[in-house]
Amino acid sequence: MAEKAPRASAAKSAISTPADPKPAAAVRKATAKAVAPKAAGAAPAKPVAPRPARTKKREKLAPDRLALLVDAAMKSLEDDKAENIVLLDVTGRADYADRLIIATGLVERQLQAMATHLDEALGKAGLHLRRDSIQASGDWVLIDAGDLVIHLFRPEARELYRLERMWGPESPGAADATPG
Repeated sequence: MAEKAPRASAAKSAISTPADPKPAAAVRKATAKAVAPKAAGAAPAKPVAPRPARTKKREKLAPDRLALLVDAAMKSLEDDKAENIVLLDVTGRADYADRLIIATGLVERQLQAMATHLDEALGKAGLHLRRDSIQASGDWVLIDAGDLVIHLFRPEARELYRLERMWGPESPGAADATPG
């Protein structure tokens, strides 16, 4: 027990008494300058990390171009034997897209093949996707083609997320978005 007390006091004295007082004084002086209030009339300090202005708005596709992409995507999904293919018009309800396509694939391998074939079909239709436009997991593939967003699900994930209930014709905001 007697040994512990001297160690604690030795450690305490080593911490409280710096070996060279000049560096500590220099740090205190620099801190005081940084914290000191600015003189009246001086320009205000700029924020450390300014937030970039969001000036770029989403460019909408022409209706005939969007229809061409939707047709190419639907044909590709039908050729790949996708199940329960649903096309939803979300114009005016979603600010990120005008059309959603939701389809089901039975296994992960089928989802990946459908995504690859969709990328090729959209490319042939004139839309070359960026590398980060396709996000995939084992149960869900998301393809962001601008005004067209395609969701490919395994059956369990589709039932879990229920995007048709959120964006379909019976969804809460659907009546508000219809013209008339």
